[in-house]
Amino acid sequence: MRLRRMGAKHQPSYRIVVAESSSPRDGRFVEIVGIYNPRTSPMTLRVDAERAAYWLKVGAQPTDKVRSLLVRAGITEGKLSREGLEEGYVTETPRRGVEPNVIPAGTRADAAEQATA
Repeated sequence: MRLRRMGAKHQPSYRIVVAESSSPRDGRFVEIVGIYNPRTSPMTLRVDAERAAYWLKVGAQPTDKVRSLLVRAGITEGKLSREGLEEGYVTETPRRGVEPNVIPAGTRADAAEQATA
């Protein structure tokens, strides 16, 4: 599973597709399972959860970016990057033996939490 670039010059949007590893980035694909547009505010992310879960179950390997998008969509479990944490996204409970990520006070996530309280 990977992103397929769409859109005009300097205005990218992406489709989340299932494709064989040997096919070109914007070339042949098996199925479209979602869309991602980082240029909208907030970003647009739509994923067909049923089809994405099916492809993961049969062995499709998502790229790092697609994996993080699937975590944000709630389809798979995993940790988000520090950038995702600062934007207020929630991560899973860390595995045994792994220290949880600590966000220093005064970050955007902390300010957003205080604003909602």
